[in-house]
Parts: sequence; structure tokens; C-alpha cells
Amino acid sequence: MARGWESKNVGEQQSAREASPGNAAKTDRISELEKQRRLQGLQMQRERVLSERTSNPHRRSALELALADIERELEQLGWTVHI
Repeated sequence: MARGWESKNVGEQQSAREASPGNAAKTDRISELEKQRRLQGLQMQRERVLSERTSNPHRRSALELALADIERELEQLGWTVHI
């Protein structure tokens, strides 16, 4: 089946982009920036959870579970506790 000129052009652009020598470095840089943003967001969430005070046992339990989940995600990204 013949492809139209538009799909050929898109295919050529994609193959040219994949073949460019700086593509791997650019992709690595972007993924590193995304990782840093994710780490920063999780750290902010962690600080917010730690700053909340409550006497309600159910709310405290929910906060502890949320904190454990956040810290697990942080550890997967290579974060360690800074004291």
C-alpha cells in the first residue's frame, strides 16, 4: 500500500531525529531534568506531610502511610535522608 507524502515526510523527520549524534545526550539531559523535578516535588510533599499535626488517629495513620509511600518513591529515585 502506498503512503502519502505527509506520512513519508513524518517518517523521514523521525529517522533523521533518531540518527542525529546529539540526540542521546539531549535525551539523557531531559531525563535527568525530569528526575530532578520529580525528586523536588516528592521532597516538597514529604515536608508538607511532616509539617501536619493532628490528634485524630485515623488522619495520623493516613499521613504515616502517605509518608511511607513518598519515601519509597524517593528511594527508588536514589534519594537518601539528609540529617
